[in-house]
Amino acid sequence: MSANKKLLVLPGDGVGPEVMREVINVIDWMDRKRRASFDIDEDLVGGASIDARGVAITPETVARAKAADAVLFGSVGGPKWDTLGFDNRPEISILTLRRELGLFANLRPAIVLDPLVDASTLKPEVVRGLDLMIVRESTGGIYFGEPRGVETLPDGSKRGVNTEVYTTPEIERVARVAFDLARKRQNRVCSVEKANVMESGLLWRQTVAALHKAEYADVELSHMYADNCAMQLVRNPRQFDVIVTTNLFGDILSDLASMLTGSLGMLPSATLGAPDASGRRHALYEPIHGSAPDIAGKGIANPMAQMLSFAMLLRYSFDMDEDAALIERACTNVLASGLRTADVMAPGCAKVGTHVMGEAVLREMDKLAG
Repeated sequence: MSANKKLLVLPGDGVGPEVMREVINVIDWMDRKRRASFDIDEDLVGGASIDARGVAITPETVARAKAADAVLFGSVGGPKWDTLGFDNRPEISILTLRRELGLFANLRPAIVLDPLVDASTLKPEVVRGLDLMIVRESTGGIYFGEPRGVETLPDGSKRGVNTEVYTTPEIERVARVAFDLARKRQNRVCSVEKANVMESGLLWRQTVAALHKAEYADVELSHMYADNCAMQLVRNPRQFDVIVTTNLFGDILSDLASMLTGSLGMLPSATLGAPDASGRRHALYEPIHGSAPDIAGKGIANPMAQMLSFAMLLRYSFDMDEDAALIERACTNVLASGLRTADVMAPGCAKVGTHVMGEAVLREMDKLAG
């Protein structure tokens, strides 16, 4: 890679800074061993930003995110900020970045690595070899629709309102991401909604079907109601290749799918914007686990989800597939050697902390790189 790539690193709260440090070590390794140089800018978001600046994210931080080639995000939130108003909770930072950067397609893989087959709560024969991708629309739907809010009624009772809204272009653009991904995988897409009881779901189904017929007839397309999809993910998850769905259902189904793998601490995600005329697109990468305030500062968090998020960054923002695969293979090999953080601990394995696990991955990268 000839020119330095600009990264904005946003560690956030809780275990975010701890696991991010291990990724910075991976970036340093790549600079030394792979001649892949990154210009790293770091800033505050979430509770850390609230404490220092009074808001979960500043306009200046958003501007730095827009100027970067990619954003590597940690995690935000914690009990310390639970009493704040909804408009300035730590989680507003990630919603703001999605909106301001136009990050509409959230990619959440659920992969069961061979060394962790027994970590799943499902039988090994159900999850062995699982490799599915959930594409979640992330800037529309009920999380952003208007009207929304809580109002006091004349009788003194209250009513909470949220609105599910989707337009044809919003559905088409996220469906295109899913179809394009499927072409590089097993060529199958399952579109998930509730077309039987929601008008927005009916529009979703009709729009995906029309796009499939017009542009992606070579890809196998199926449709499924969201409640049935939840059941099928537990019953037979390997039937799926790429699932594309709404913001709300994607939020729920991706967390369900994540536990098929045994631990949230293993799973990365990417959220992509639309490519511009030059092919450049805004993108943000983050682990799907939260800030885990109960273990923050103890040095026991699993850093692999953050590392694998960086691997996704290399693959989707910089087309560095070989380097991404190196990190992924190193993580798998370290787990196969018997090292475990507490979240994926198994009998006969050695329990280690965040930094020891990070150092083990670096050593394995050394071996794999020759």
